[in-house]
Amino acid sequence: MSLRDSDAASPFLDIPGIRNLRDAAVGPIRPGLVYRSGSLNSLTPEGAQRLKALGIRSVVDLRGATELEHWPNHLHGLDLTVRHFPVLPEHRPGERLWPEEQADLYPFMAESAGPALAATVRHLIGSGALPVLLHCAVGKDRTGLTIAVLQHLLGAAEADITADFVRSNAGLGLLDGPTPYLDETGAERLSRPVAAAHLTDALRWIRTRHGGIESYLGAHGITSADLATLRTTLNH
Repeated sequence: MSLRDSDAASPFLDIPGIRNLRDAAVGPIRPGLVYRSGSLNSLTPEGAQRLKALGIRSVVDLRGATELEHWPNHLHGLDLTVRHFPVLPEHRPGERLWPEEQADLYPFMAESAGPALAATVRHLIGSGALPVLLHCAVGKDRTGLTIAVLQHLLGAAEADITADFVRSNAGLGLLDGPTPYLDETGAERLSRPVAAAHLTDALRWIRTRHGGIESYLGAHGITSADLATLRTTLNH
């Protein structure tokens, strides 16, 4: 965590081994029910105890199988229900099916994420799911889109959703631009900051193709009753 995020007003939770961790509650959403972060592959035993103190009961991992193989989560004996709902199509080592540029990645995610988003909603309204932690690799793109969709469904204001989305740049040290990292194949790539326009592009794709987020999820089996349960469960 950078010095910019270490003051008492910081939304980021200090749990060793988890990056970009914060409560996803904005607007009418009740705090302490949905958290968002990067992966748990570097979670320390001390971090696991702090995570337990948050009352987390389940984890939704939005990564693909190759990432799970190379960077498995380490739960250190925590009794958590773990669900894997990959947002992006699977790729094998040495091939890259995802767009590199974020301007292309976000509409691509919107097109591919429907089943994972629907599965996430079903999980959240199921018995024993909450509090839940949703994560991908670093918690900014796949997690960012998933959380934004949930926040829209729950009636949060656009400005609050966008502010939470771009907050990942502070949580990941991306305020000054891209930083290099090694992917699951050992290749060096750039982790790029998110921008409000990226989220806007993804949501525009959803609304243009489906008429709205509710219809988008309806195409993947989410009913109006499911959404009513989601709002009753997560909102004030």
